[in-house]
Amino acid sequence: MAKSSHPWRRRIVRALRKLPGGTRFVAAARIIVLGLPATSPSKKPVSAAGNKRQPASFESWLARRSHRPIRSDLQITATAGASVPGTKVAVLLHVYFIDLVDDLFAALGTIPVEHDVIVTNASGQRLNLPATFPPLTGRVTVIDVENRGRDILPMIRVINADMLDGYELVLKLHTKKSAWRDSHRDASGTGAEWRDSFLSSLAGSSDAVASILASFASDRDLGIVTSPGSLLDANWWGGNTPTAREILKRIELQLVKGDLLFPAGSMYWVRGFVLQGLRSLALTPDDFEPEDGQVNATTAHAVERLIGYLAAEAGFDQRTTDFLPPHTYGHTKFRADTERRSRARVFPFYLPQFHTFPENDAWWGKGFTEWTNVTAARPVFSGHRQPLLPSESGFYDLRTPGVLDNQFDLAASYGIEGFMFYNYWFAGERLMDFPVESIVANDKDQPFCLMWANENWTRTWDGGDKDILIGQDYDTVPATQFIDDVMHLITNPHYMTIDGKPLIAVYRPGQMVDFAGVVKVWRERAEVAGLPGLVVFSVDVGAAMDGHYGDPAALGLDGSMDFPPHNHYWRRQPSNRPRVDPRFKGQIVSYQDMADEAIDTLERGDIDSTHCPGVLVNFDNTARRQWTSDIWYGANPFTFRRWLGAAVAAVQSRPDESRIVFINAWNEWAESAVLEPSAAFGRTYLQAVDSVLRA
Repeated sequence: MAKSSHPWRRRIVRALRKLPGGTRFVAAARIIVLGLPATSPSKKPVSAAGNKRQPASFESWLARRSHRPIRSDLQITATAGASVPGTKVAVLLHVYFIDLVDDLFAALGTIPVEHDVIVTNASGQRLNLPATFPPLTGRVTVIDVENRGRDILPMIRVINADMLDGYELVLKLHTKKSAWRDSHRDASGTGAEWRDSFLSSLAGSSDAVASILASFASDRDLGIVTSPGSLLDANWWGGNTPTAREILKRIELQLVKGDLLFPAGSMYWVRGFVLQGLRSLALTPDDFEPEDGQVNATTAHAVERLIGYLAAEAGFDQRTTDFLPPHTYGHTKFRADTERRSRARVFPFYLPQFHTFPENDAWWGKGFTEWTNVTAARPVFSGHRQPLLPSESGFYDLRTPGVLDNQFDLAASYGIEGFMFYNYWFAGERLMDFPVESIVANDKDQPFCLMWANENWTRTWDGGDKDILIGQDYDTVPATQFIDDVMHLITNPHYMTIDGKPLIAVYRPGQMVDFAGVVKVWRERAEVAGLPGLVVFSVDVGAAMDGHYGDPAALGLDGSMDFPPHNHYWRRQPSNRPRVDPRFKGQIVSYQDMADEAIDTLERGDIDSTHCPGVLVNFDNTARRQWTSDIWYGANPFTFRRWLGAAVAAVQSRPDESRIVFINAWNEWAESAVLEPSAAFGRTYLQAVDSVLRA
C-alpha cells in the first residue's frame, strides 16, 4: 500500500468534516478522492457470538473515574543486562504462547542500534531468558501479567507505568497465533504464515531493520511501519466502531469514518509518542473484558484500530515495508550516542502566580494563589476535565527552593529552550516578579524572556475596564520607564536573544498612544546599557484587545507572535459534545476547528517571515469563571502534536536563531493551558513536544 496520508488529503478531510453531514462526505472522499477500495479484499472477521458487553463505555468510565493520576501496579519478575544511556529504541514483546518465544528473541539480533526490551508474560509459566543476548541489546525486563486484553492491555499497563517514556521508536511484537485464520479458508494465509510475514518484514534481517529505521530518520511524518497487506481501512472495523467511539470521548475526539487506516495484527514499528500518548485515554484493566475466546468486538480490538487513528490525528503517516524507499546509513540517527537537537526554539508562556503576595491577600483573601481557583472548579458537562490537577509536581509554591529548577530541567529534557514569563508592570509597580528575579539572583543557565502583560487586572480575570483591581496608567508613569525597570533582567547572560538582541513582547501595544515613540526610547536606552539592540514583538491578540495591525516597522516593531486562542478561528462546538449543565451560560468552542484552520494557514505558508507561530495546549477558564467560562472542547495531546508539527515545519526556512515557536502555556492551570504533567494527561503533552522537536 502506498503512503496513506498527505497534507492535501488531510485538508480535504478537515474541510469536509465541517460540512453538514460531514462524516458521510469524508467517507465518500476517502473512497473516491483518495483512491481507497470501497470493499475489503476478503470477508470481515465475525464478532464473538453474544459479545454485548462494553466495559469501556463512556458512562462506565465516568462512573469509576477519579482525578488521581493513572498508576500501574506492574511487578518486574526478571531482568537482564543494563540500559545504555541515550537508548532511543525499545522492543515491546508480549508472550502468551511460550513455544514462540525463541523466535521473538532471535529477532533482537537484527536491530542495528542499541535497544532495551520489555517483555509482558501472560503465559502463566515462568519465562526463562536466554543465557546471552545480542551485543546491542541493553536492559531486558520481564513482567508477569494476567491473560486479559490480549497484547493490548499489557501494553497499556506498560505505558501507564511510564516504562516507554524517552524512547523515540518502539518495535511491537507478540507470540501471535490466529485460530480464526486457521479456520477460515478464505483468509490470506494461515496464522503461522501471517506471523512469519510480520517477523520477516519487521525484523527479518539487519538490512531490513536498517531500512525501516532510515525511513523514520528521513521522514518525520512517518509514524507506523507494518508488514505488507496488514494496513487495513474502515471496512475492517466492523463491530469495533462503537467501543472506539466511546473511548475517544475521553479525550473529546470524534471518530470520523473516512480516516480509519490501522495496522492489523498489532505488530509494527511505531513512533514512541503514538504509544506514549495512549496514557491520555486513562485505560485500566476495568475497561477490558475477561478472556473468553473472543475474535472481535472487544476493547482490545478497538484499541488496536485506534492506534492508527490516533497516529493520523497526531500528524503521522502509516506505511508497509514494501513501500519504503531504499536506505543504508540513516539508521545511525537512532544510535544511543547520536546527539538529539531541537528543530526550533520553543518558549511556553509561564504564569508566575503560584505564590502568595500582599496584593492577592488583600483582593482575594490571605493565602490566595492560582491553586485556590484551580481546585474550586467543577465540571460543566459530562466528562469535563475539571478540576484539572497536577501530578508529579504537586501544588507547588514558587518560593520553595528547587521548584523552578525542576521545571527548567523538565522542560529542557523534552527539547524546550526556556520560558516566556508574563511580566506585570503597572505604572512602575511590579507584581509577581519573585520567580524571574530569583532566576537572575541564582545565575543558573535557565533561559527566559519577558512578555509585558500590559492589561488591567480585574475581578473577572478579563483584562477589561470594569472591576479593576490594579490598572495600567501611562499618564502617571510613562511606558518608556518600563525598559529601565527590566534592564537588569534583559542584560542577564541567560536572557533569550536573537542575534545577541534581547526579545521583549508587548501584549497590548494598541493601548499606548505613541507606541512607536515608546519603542524608540527603549532602543536608545538599550544602546546606552551596552546592548546591540532590542527585538520587540507585538502579541497578535486582535483589534478588540488593542492588538497591532499593519506594517510592524511603522511602530518600531521587529515582528509579531501568535497567542492562541486570541485572533484565531472560533467556531462553536457542534452538538456532539456530552450533556451540558443547565446552569452554564458560557460558550463551548471547537479546538479541532481552531487547530485545523491554524494548520492550514501554516501549511499554505500564509505567515510573514517576521511572525512567530504559536500553539495552544487548551483553553478552559472554568476555574476562574465557572458557569460563564469559555471552553475549547476537543483539546488533546494528539491534535496538539499535529498543530505543533505544522508550526515547527513553518519556521524551518528561517535562520536558526529565528526558528521560534511559542506555546500557550506551561502552567496556566486556571485556563487548562498546561504542558507540565497533570493527573489527566501525565507527561503526554511534553512527549508530543519532544516528538516534534527532535524527530
